[in-house]
Amino acid sequence: MKFYSKRVVLAVCCLAAMVFLILPRLGAQNPAGPRPGVRPPSTVGSQGPLPEHASFTGTQIDAGGVLFLQNCAFCHGKDTGGGESGPDLTRSKLVSSDKAGEAIGVVIRNGRTDKGMPKFNLPDSDTLNLVAFIHSQQDKAMSQTGNRKGVDESDLQTGNAEAGKRYFEGTGGCTKCHSATTLAGVATRYTGLRLEEQMLYPRDVKSKVTVKTRNGKTFAGTLEYQDEFTIGMKDASGAYLSWPVDVVTFQVDKPVEAHVAAMIKYTDDDIHNVLAFIQTLK
Repeated sequence: MKFYSKRVVLAVCCLAAMVFLILPRLGAQNPAGPRPGVRPPSTVGSQGPLPEHASFTGTQIDAGGVLFLQNCAFCHGKDTGGGESGPDLTRSKLVSSDKAGEAIGVVIRNGRTDKGMPKFNLPDSDTLNLVAFIHSQQDKAMSQTGNRKGVDESDLQTGNAEAGKRYFEGTGGCTKCHSATTLAGVATRYTGLRLEEQMLYPRDVKSKVTVKTRNGKTFAGTLEYQDEFTIGMKDASGAYLSWPVDVVTFQVDKPVEAHVAAMIKYTDDDIHNVLAFIQTLK
């Protein structure tokens, strides 16, 4: 019987272990996947059934991706997951209900000017390629296993409206700027996560400014411009006025700052309770 040194035995064991660890990784680098244009199974991961989209070729999807980057990515994000002003298309009910472009195509051609989306005059083939890419991105997002993308409106319905009302009118100090009357309808204009975002850090809220000139005249309006040299405002008539900051005195009221200050005081329960209360103000 031939005996080997401990060093040789150890080297052989280490080599075997390395091979055992490396082989699965090599196999994982080239996983078997669906061919271009072939949709994955109807039920996957934690996302549930995929929408009933038509099948498209890989060429159509790739061409649509290029068009999307050129025309849509600035607002909707390069992966259709939402951007600066456009919604997340992977969670869009319109995209989910669209089978072969009959719904998406209308939006592309007509736009949604009330929401800032322009019309696009594209050939039918380009429109269909965009549809193919958007469908593929939604399929991919919904095929993720274990991690749901985004937040469902039902996830936010954990608060107590009465407790939220007490916080709103009491320790929260919200009534310094708001009332149930001024917020009436806000839960109709915004829903779900967008409503919570608007509550925590409202967008497009204009700051107020009062300017007093050296001759004693006072002007009030919305703040339109401010830097170290100039203060600019728009008065009630819509006229734009500006002054060098060294020839006037002025006071700026920024309502958003109160929301920022509230962030360090909110508990999770406070946030959900106030949200529940605001949802009653429709």
